[in-house]
Amino acid sequence: MHRLPHWRLSGYYFFYFAFIGAFSPYFGLYLQSLSFSAWDIGLLMSQMQLMRLFGPNLWGWLVDRFGHRVAVIRLAGVIGLAGFLAFFWLDRLSGMLVAMAVLALFWSAALPLVETLTFDHLREERGRYGKIRLWGSVGFIVAVMGTGALLDWVEPVGVLWVCVFILAGILGFAMVLPEAPQHASSANETPIGRILRQPRVLALMAACFAMSAAHGGFYVFYSIHLSGNGYAKTAVGLLWSLGVLAEIGVFLLMARIARRYSLRDILLASFAAAVLRFLLMGWMVDSVAAMVFVQLLHGLTFGAYHASAIAAVNRWFPGKSQGRGQALYSSLSFGAGGLVGALVSGWTWDDWGAGWTFSLGSAFALAGWLLVWRWVVADAAVEPAKMPDPVQ
Repeated sequence: MHRLPHWRLSGYYFFYFAFIGAFSPYFGLYLQSLSFSAWDIGLLMSQMQLMRLFGPNLWGWLVDRFGHRVAVIRLAGVIGLAGFLAFFWLDRLSGMLVAMAVLALFWSAALPLVETLTFDHLREERGRYGKIRLWGSVGFIVAVMGTGALLDWVEPVGVLWVCVFILAGILGFAMVLPEAPQHASSANETPIGRILRQPRVLALMAACFAMSAAHGGFYVFYSIHLSGNGYAKTAVGLLWSLGVLAEIGVFLLMARIARRYSLRDILLASFAAAVLRFLLMGWMVDSVAAMVFVQLLHGLTFGAYHASAIAAVNRWFPGKSQGRGQALYSSLSFGAGGLVGALVSGWTWDDWGAGWTFSLGSAFALAGWLLVWRWVVADAAVEPAKMPDPVQ
């Protein structure tokens, strides 16, 4: 009888997303303390999105061809930790770019492989995925709140020590993850070109690119924006955590919502919420109540949006094309869209200011809304395939 390695998988998810909780909100503050410009910060942070353009496909191809999935997960843990240690000695842009690219390339390898490993362990018990995956959200909240509280007492370099500890945790759990037999794919395969010629598919992919571009300034500069307007690091951590809690709440309700409303309706509501969210983020930062509302909207602009986009890809890319559809969605949205959003916000931050930079994010979201409204036809309600990854 197969025994599910529940706590080993849960522990990996906990530390993986704890790293995002410590790194994404606070590493930009560390770079700012080194006197890097907004463009430099945007360029450095964009490496995480750049590597997601091709990294997962590269590692997936290598594993498909040569096997050794768990070995690649462990290698990613070793190189990720070693690459991050270089930040203790680097303070120039060129060296940091190399270190960030190495970290991001191997970082991008791990999660897709762990996801497939988890589902292969679950076999016919996929309903248990949520109980394992939930520990990733717990890890993010613990890290974002704990790191924020710590940085109220220590210098920004403290974020490096926190990240090293978390990366060591990732490596530790990677070393004890057991392999599982991989499930064979369906023999039926729809040509990918035929799927991509559908207007609704093209429009969805373009809209997903726009949504991730809209979030680019948020992921790179939101903590800097709050800190520069007098918010304590603890308050920054609490606001980030509130967004994840809103996201979890939407995940728990998503099956019920998706049975009542069509994918098109949910996507339109999510993009409309993003238009409002980034306008408030840019122009209402002095209002704590507005910032609380801004983070509650994360449940729509990431949670509901991402769950619906994944459900649409699962439905519109059948059979063996489904994996390539998900890879294409991830590359175009979190990869290309996130990269453009991070770079554009880095370019506009100093010259345009926070208000207009986040307003540009609203413009991206509006473009996505128009794409969905015009070309994503009404579809029957469909339950999302699985709980999405939080805080991309």
